[in-house]
Amino acid sequence: EATLMESGGGLVNPGESLTLSCTASGITISNTAMSWVRQPPGNVLEWVGAIGSSGEKTYYADSVKGRFSITRDNAKNTLYLQLNSLKIEDTAMYYCVTGLAVQQIATSPGTQVAVSS
Repeated sequence: EATLMESGGGLVNPGESLTLSCTASGITISNTAMSWVRQPPGNVLEWVGAIGSSGEKTYYADSVKGRFSITRDNAKNTLYLQLNSLKIEDTAMYYCVTGLAVQQIATSPGTQVAVSS
C-alpha cells in the first residue's frame, strides 16, 4: 500500500521557521513531480508549490514565494518543505501529494503548522 507520511509541523511565532518532511512508503517518488498543499482551518485546500521529479524545477504559490522552499531527496524517497518567515496566515494542515493528486490527503495524516504570537 502506498502511503505518504508528513511530519515536522509545530507551533511557532511569526517570523520563525519550520522544515516539513514527507516520506513515501510503498511507492517510489523519484519519477514523479510532487506537490505540497495546505488546508487552513475552516478554509478550502490551497496549493503551496511543486517540484519536478529531478528537483531542478520548483513552482510556488504567490502567497509563499520567496519564503518557502521545496526540495527532495529521491534516494531517501522524501520530500521537504522549508518554511521561513512564517506568518499567521500560514497556519494550516500541510500535506504532500504526488503530482496534483489532492485526493491523497484523505489517507494522509498531514502535519499541523500553527503560527501564533
